[in-house]
Amino acid sequence: MPFFSAAATNAKPRRSRLRRAALWATLALACLAIATMLLDLAFPLPLPRARDAGAVVVARDGTPLRAFADRDGVWRYPVGAAQVSPLYLQALLNYEDRWFFRHPGINPAAMARAAAQWLRSGRVVSGGSTLTMQVARILDAEPGEPRRSLWAKSRQMLRALQLEAHLSKPQILALYLNRAPFGGTVEGVEAASWAYLGKPSSRLSHAEAALLTVLPQSPSRLRPDREPERARVARDKVLARMAQLGVWTRAQVADARVEPVVARSLQPPRFAPLLAQRLRFANPRAARVVSTIDPQLQRTLEDRVAAYFSGLPERTSAALLVIDNASLEARAYVGSVIFGDAARLGHVDMVQAWRSPGSTLKPFLYGLAMDDGLIHSESLFVDAPQSFGGYRPGNFDTAFNGPVGAASALRLSLNIPAVDLLDRVGPARFSARLAHAGIDLQWPRGAQPNLAMILGGTGARLEDLVGAYAAFNRGGIAGRVRYQLGAAKTERRLLSPGAAWIVREILEANPRPGSVEQTFDAGGRPRVAWKTGTSYGFRDAWALGSTRRYTVGVWVGRPDGTPLPGQYGAVTALPLLFETIDSLPRLRGDAVPLPPPASVRQIEICWPLGLPPDPAQPQLCQRRREAWTLDGSVPPTFAERDARLWSAGVERFEVDARSGLRLSAECAREHAREERALARWPALASPWLPADTRKASRLPPLSPDCSADGRDAAEELRIEGIDDLATLARAPGSATPLRLSVRALGSDARVRWLLDGRWIGETDGRGRFDYDFGEPGEHTLTALADTGAWSRVRFKVLR
Repeated sequence: MPFFSAAATNAKPRRSRLRRAALWATLALACLAIATMLLDLAFPLPLPRARDAGAVVVARDGTPLRAFADRDGVWRYPVGAAQVSPLYLQALLNYEDRWFFRHPGINPAAMARAAAQWLRSGRVVSGGSTLTMQVARILDAEPGEPRRSLWAKSRQMLRALQLEAHLSKPQILALYLNRAPFGGTVEGVEAASWAYLGKPSSRLSHAEAALLTVLPQSPSRLRPDREPERARVARDKVLARMAQLGVWTRAQVADARVEPVVARSLQPPRFAPLLAQRLRFANPRAARVVSTIDPQLQRTLEDRVAAYFSGLPERTSAALLVIDNASLEARAYVGSVIFGDAARLGHVDMVQAWRSPGSTLKPFLYGLAMDDGLIHSESLFVDAPQSFGGYRPGNFDTAFNGPVGAASALRLSLNIPAVDLLDRVGPARFSARLAHAGIDLQWPRGAQPNLAMILGGTGARLEDLVGAYAAFNRGGIAGRVRYQLGAAKTERRLLSPGAAWIVREILEANPRPGSVEQTFDAGGRPRVAWKTGTSYGFRDAWALGSTRRYTVGVWVGRPDGTPLPGQYGAVTALPLLFETIDSLPRLRGDAVPLPPPASVRQIEICWPLGLPPDPAQPQLCQRRREAWTLDGSVPPTFAERDARLWSAGVERFEVDARSGLRLSAECAREHAREERALARWPALASPWLPADTRKASRLPPLSPDCSADGRDAAEELRIEGIDDLATLARAPGSATPLRLSVRALGSDARVRWLLDGRWIGETDGRGRFDYDFGEPGEHTLTALADTGAWSRVRFKVLR
């Protein structure tokens, strides 16, 4: 009994001591946990913030276009483990850290082995750092601190444990993939792969995977672009390890050893730089922005634009935009001739710059007029000097063509017919329709839409014009150009499908400058609905063209707005447009005309009335034309604005059946009256009409016994100062040009003077007109009054 009592007495102090020990241990662990938490709070992980990481803008296939460095000047290409080649991940994990997915951040066995080797040899034989410790070193390195110091290693170990506590293994691996140093200002395996090898890290070979695995160990010493031999030796060590571990076969390793170390000069990518900059500003928080650009086409066109315009004067730039019609996505974007070239103002993005559009808006005007039922494709216009409320436009080449059809007026880009048509459609309404379809025009402060807008008297952007020209191959639907993959599609109807088809047919029928029809390669070329434009003073040269699949726009000029004499759309911009279109992928059927929609019909019409022929009155059809009409509408020729002019149309009158003389309402004697009709041409077209046509449109003389009916022309001009068929010569021995001084008598209206069909000046009423003739040969001088009265003389100037 006493024995058991003593044992029980001794057991109680032992249990008490154990409880106290457990209590102290628990307290110690709690204190350690609290201390760890406090240290974690006091020294948080220096994880990178997204806004400090820089960004990369890539092409639609992932090819980097431009890298934007972070605040330290480093550029990266964000990538996940699933996007990296499995060969690289195999090499990385087996060479650097075989136990990565098993250890808690530090590998005690590896650390002990490294320490033993160091003690035996007195130098570092192999490192004991895990991938987690390397990430810790990358994130927490102190400037100038030795990488292998005891303090540095201790801090890396603590940070590694902290990383493992906060992040998953895939997150830690992603940090390494995107933050490992690869030399220069490049970090991350994807950025290094593009910078050194020109390919994504998903397509690495065995040798390339081994090279990029070892490069972060000493990125400056092993840079393959500077030290290819050192890089090869280090790469082969990785290959040997992979063969030793059996990860790769010896045959694979042998093949990889043969592959030379070839690297490009290390530099960040810079393609479509102005578009990339634009997308970067639009997505300031995104680390990776995917554009719609085709990288191969972009590189080709950048080189072509730079070579094509290298001979132009300083401060000259150019822009080129290619879009896919179906998606409205940009495939190539060249904002300047050479990005960063100060002499050419290469930092200015001319794709989105406001510039005078020249004549590039004319196709939309003709299409809108067809939708309004004002014209068909062969409506008669008069390309002659005219005044529109004091606005007196002229043609680019100062020549006039007289009577011309709508299709020819559009193809020749004639100014007078376009202004005439805009005056009837209404500038404000035309501007509103363009704005609805995405062409936002820019006006000077306080200015309103006016007639000058159709000749370039406004501001437009290349990207808006390209989006609108695509409507000709999209059934009349225009849209905003899309630059970012996945961006919303914005499209609006600009023209009806029928009007878009007719205008496209007109523009496609315009032959390429210098081309010969029915050449052996003409059939394979895509049909192009193209138009050029030149702004006032040679400040902007344009060329826009649309095929079945693509729409292309080219602008050339000076960003500062100064003139570029002698450079205009057809000479400067158009050749590059066709070169670009010919280099684009082709689809079967690109060269085959598309059938017209149901709303379009081709019929025969007659000039000067613009209406179908009337079998009962064949004399009214003086010229027959094949016209495309829309929705069954066949509008007649426009009436002339000036009430003093004979208006185009049917003129009905009575004649004496025997003499053919015209009769008025009141005649002195009885006549056998007979009703007749003739077709009048617009009065301003008269100087360009053949004599027999003018005669067919003239009323017969009034019978002498009839009172005046006011239907004869009110005015007739006569040119004073030179006789018809005269021969002129300079005074003997004189070196000065021959000067001609003339007047137009018979009208007090403004008179335009044309020499061989080209405008050379104007006078008020009977004012004298002086002109120096430097060119010998035969000439025709025409005086044309605003009333429609005109006169012409022919003469010869001797040498």
